[in-house]
Amino acid sequence: MINLSVNVNKIATLRNARGGNIPNVQQVAVDCERFGADGITVHPRPDERHIRRSDVFALRPLVRTEFNIEGYPSEQFMDLVLSVRPTQATLVPDGPNVLTSSAGWDVEPNMDFLTGIVDRLKDAGIRTSIFVGTDLDNIRAAARTGADRVELYTGPFAEEFDADPERAVAPFTAAAMAAHSVGMGLNAGHDLSLHNLKFFQQHVPHLMEVSIGHALIADALYLGLEATIKAYKECLK
Repeated sequence: MINLSVNVNKIATLRNARGGNIPNVQQVAVDCERFGADGITVHPRPDERHIRRSDVFALRPLVRTEFNIEGYPSEQFMDLVLSVRPTQATLVPDGPNVLTSSAGWDVEPNMDFLTGIVDRLKDAGIRTSIFVGTDLDNIRAAARTGADRVELYTGPFAEEFDADPERAVAPFTAAAMAAHSVGMGLNAGHDLSLHNLKFFQQHVPHLMEVSIGHALIADALYLGLEATIKAYKECLK
């Protein structure tokens, strides 16, 4: 079974829009696990426009599955991650003002930087994942950083899926094979949904985990959180 990690950023966005603590991010995370999620993902940003540093500390003792913190590895981010010690840290190249992750690392020019970050995380016992596109040489470069996994940025797949599913998924199939050939685990995320997830997992070998937030929370508005998580899990069988 491929693991489903639920990104709860959108829950925090809704809470922050009104103030107070409704919806309660911590309770939603606990409920996601109770309904079958295999992990919880958060992406704290410097402006705390959704997940706050305090949320990350509050979630740590509550999460009983895998806790994944993603973000740009600034010193502020590293201080947070090394304090909290999640199961996994996913490194993304986003600047502080980026609305959402929309590209992977160009690894080779950032090799020294990423290798140093990976070393620090692995010394703390934290699994590392680098957010990348489907370029095969870039994936092989990611392996040289010492990271445990790559997470494939699946935005281009989602954009092209309706027009030509086979063409849309082909680069991801090749990327998965390349990651596996250099001993890296494989995660994926961004714009995966009930509409395209089953097809994606059927055509992308060696997939270990998907991280899904926006589409899943949007579906939950109609289906309810429990039914939505079960539907996503069904797609991953």
